[in-house]
Amino acid sequence: MRIGIIGLPNSGKTTLFNALTGGQVPTAGYGGSAFEVHSAVVSVPDVRLDALSGMYHPKKTTPARVEYADIAGLGGGAADDKQHNVSLSGELINAIGNNDALLQVVRVFADSSVPHPLETVEPIRDIITLNTELTLSDLAKIENRLVRLEASLKKGKLIPTFVDDQKEFEILSRLKPHVEQGLPIRDLELTVEEEKRLRGFQFLSGKPILVVLNLGDDGMMPSLDYPHKKSIITSVRGRLEMDIAQLDNQEDKAMFMAEYNLTELSTSRIIRQSYDLLGRMVFFTVGEDEVRAWEVLRNATALDCAGAIHSDLARGFIRAEVVYYEDLMTAGSYSSAKANGKVRLEGKTYPVQDGDILNIRFNV
Repeated sequence: MRIGIIGLPNSGKTTLFNALTGGQVPTAGYGGSAFEVHSAVVSVPDVRLDALSGMYHPKKTTPARVEYADIAGLGGGAADDKQHNVSLSGELINAIGNNDALLQVVRVFADSSVPHPLETVEPIRDIITLNTELTLSDLAKIENRLVRLEASLKKGKLIPTFVDDQKEFEILSRLKPHVEQGLPIRDLELTVEEEKRLRGFQFLSGKPILVVLNLGDDGMMPSLDYPHKKSIITSVRGRLEMDIAQLDNQEDKAMFMAEYNLTELSTSRIIRQSYDLLGRMVFFTVGEDEVRAWEVLRNATALDCAGAIHSDLARGFIRAEVVYYEDLMTAGSYSSAKANGKVRLEGKTYPVQDGDILNIRFNV
């Protein structure tokens, strides 16, 4: 799972990236005018994994992971543009498109030493400014592709190709008036087949988006009306949490968190919200060798989960032994859970639940 971090210059993108990853990417005077991408893979904090590891004392504990990419180079000339336009170069469009979802950092904090590129701090305007550019990029793709498809359909190709082109033409023709209104593709209700046909375009406004309001140290949260679908609004005190995340001493971290009334850092909360946004969940495998968290789509079947572990398990799938995490914790051990009838045998189509512990029986 890869999340691209985007935002206007001086919104705190790199600050948040450092807070999420514990990174040390310089932030001072970082205006974002040069194209650059910093990425890091982060272990997903999960108290359930910690508890399972404490129960089994395995040789290895493997958490689920998520990759964050801090994408710089957006809107280098925005400060001089009274129309609030920002620039999306071809390489920037590709960098943004190469993500499963987007995390848009929106500046809420006021700081005279860090000028806002549009001169004033207005979160809704900034959200609209950036999302307009994403939809304009998509509109250009749609218009160019429709021109080529129309020419191709007029020539009349072999029937299978003609049918595919016709279907694509119909979908894009439906998208065009929607995007022309400045509305993101993610707002449209698309069928599974339509989403599959559009996947190769990597439409920027079609990606789920997590809007993160970067607050000042006082943590004052503004009231915003942001109705778009497949989007979530959350907040973070970026500079404060970056400072805490970069501390090596756990006691110092705990002291700072207590001082600012933080029960958890943004890492855990934002990752959970990213999972919700993308419809992801976690299941576990346990044993003396390894306790591991596996990331899959929600509503994944037992067969899907077997395949996530290894293709051989899916190919030779017989049954899945399944126990709920809470039942295992209550029982105190796998054998006790089994003796109490809490371990069930499920078939290929069993819809795995978030937190299920699976043991796949297979034969190849």
